[in-house]
Amino acid sequence: MTRDTRELLRAAARNNADWCDAVVRGHGPAGAFAPDHWASARRTPPLYPDAVTLAPGAAAAALVAGIDTEAPGCSVKDSFADLDLAGHGFEVLFEAEWIHRPAGAPVPEASGPEWSQVTTAGELEAWEAAWGGSESTGLFGPALLGEDIAFLAARSGGRIVAGAVASTGGGVMGLSNLFAHDDAHENVTVDAVWAGALAAIAAFLPDLPVVGYEHGEDLDAAVRAGFTPIGPLRVWLHTA
Repeated sequence: MTRDTRELLRAAARNNADWCDAVVRGHGPAGAFAPDHWASARRTPPLYPDAVTLAPGAAAAALVAGIDTEAPGCSVKDSFADLDLAGHGFEVLFEAEWIHRPAGAPVPEASGPEWSQVTTAGELEAWEAAWGGSESTGLFGPALLGEDIAFLAARSGGRIVAGAVASTGGGVMGLSNLFAHDDAHENVTVDAVWAGALAAIAAFLPDLPVVGYEHGEDLDAAVRAGFTPIGPLRVWLHTA
C-alpha cells in the first residue's frame, strides 16, 4: 500500500466520521474525537455507527469502553478492517471497500432527470421519505443543510426519484446514501444515479477527490463510474 493510499484511507475514514457526527449531533450531544477513533457515548440513530476508527491499530478496549453496548443495535465501523471485536461481544455485520475517484476526473455522461440541491426543511423531509421508502422519521434534521453537506435530489414529475448525500471533511468529498426508485423513471438506473450524483458534485465542489464505501453490486456500479477500491472496512454489530 502506497503512502498516498494510506492517506486516502485516513481521509475517507475521517470524512465518514464527520458525517456520522453531524447526524448524531442533530439528535443530542455530539460524539467525541480521539486520535484513533470517533465515538458517541449515547446510542446513535438507526443505521449510524456508535464508533468509527480513524487510524489503523485503534485500541479496541478503549473504543468499546466509550460507547453504549447495553442498548440494542450498537455498532462499530472498523475503517481499516483490522480490529477483532469478537471478544467484546460483536460479530461482523458486513464488509465493504472504500472507494476513491480523483478530483477533476471526467464525469460519466448523465441521463434521466436533472439533479439539484435540497435547500429547505420541507424538501429535506421529502428527500428522506424517498430515501427511506416511507414517511420521513426526522433522521436528517434541517441543521444538516449547510455548506459542508449537500443533499442531492433527482426529480421526475415534481417527485424525488433518486438522491445522494455529498459531505466535505478530511480534505475529501464523501458520497453516500445513494438511492433510486426502480419504477419511478425509465432512466433512473443504478449507473444513471452514480452519473447524476457525480455531475451534481462537480457543480457543487469540483476540486475535491470523492470517496465513499460500497459492496456487492453497488461496488461494481461505483467502479463503472470511475471509482477505484482502495481498502477494506468492516462493520461490527454488538450481539452479546
